[in-house]
Amino acid sequence: MNTPTSAPTPERILQRLDWQVIRRLDGLLQGDYRSLFYGYGVDFADLREYQPGDDVRYIDWNVTARMDTPYVRQYVEDRDITAWFLLDLSPSMDFGTLQSLKRSVLLDIVATLARLLTRHGNRVGAIFYDRRVERTIPARGGRVHVLRLINDLLKQPRLPRAPFTNLSPLLEAALHGIRRRSLIFIISDYICAPGWERPLSLLNQRHEVVAIRLWDPREVELPDIGPIVIEDAETGEHLYVDTHDRGFRRRFQEAARQREAALSESFKHAGVDALFLSTEEDMVRAIVRFAALRQQHRRRA
Repeated sequence: MNTPTSAPTPERILQRLDWQVIRRLDGLLQGDYRSLFYGYGVDFADLREYQPGDDVRYIDWNVTARMDTPYVRQYVEDRDITAWFLLDLSPSMDFGTLQSLKRSVLLDIVATLARLLTRHGNRVGAIFYDRRVERTIPARGGRVHVLRLINDLLKQPRLPRAPFTNLSPLLEAALHGIRRRSLIFIISDYICAPGWERPLSLLNQRHEVVAIRLWDPREVELPDIGPIVIEDAETGEHLYVDTHDRGFRRRFQEAARQREAALSESFKHAGVDALFLSTEEDMVRAIVRFAALRQQHRRRA
């Protein structure tokens, strides 16, 4: 997840990820990516009575009302996946170190997942968001399409400043624009205005949604380096703080802990699996950890 000094090309980025990430994943997951990508399919098969432990999202309320007992819809798993990446490209995504910005990690995780999906015959598309929904890349398959997606991300302009991010328009664009049941990755740092939780829940009722939360360690714990000026990556506002102050560092860390807990609760309430990915974490380990989490959830479903 490094950011080289010279401008990388889409081809070189994909080659690097093939060698450094995808080959390692092939060995660790033994080529079985169902734990990452396959959930409930898109083809309706049958109805049956609700049993304890069934996913309440699949209750058919019309049939339930007629029969006076809960019924759930069953689906036949469809191996051909259409996946969408909903991408937050707002200014806060440019936070991090010179070696690894959140935006760089976003590009790597998108390229990796898109490559894994398309090489098995699936299609991927993307919706770009900064101040607003900027563009939609239609879902297609093949290596050339992955290269196009990487190229478009590299060329996406970086906004110097913007109003505080609002993810609701991005989620609503997917809610109204993606018709066929799909696998949706929402990739963001989730540093944004409130109100996105409801469209997230609605989106998860129609699709299989995975939230990928990108974060940098300096956003949750300040180092003891003396007086510094902190700049808000979204608004450009400046705040002078003294990081020698243990009390301030402790309050900063506690506020970050509460923010992370609230975010985890929002994902849990929406029924969405979430991968929390640090700019300093090995991506392969993070994906394997997430695959294990998905397997656990599926066994309980």
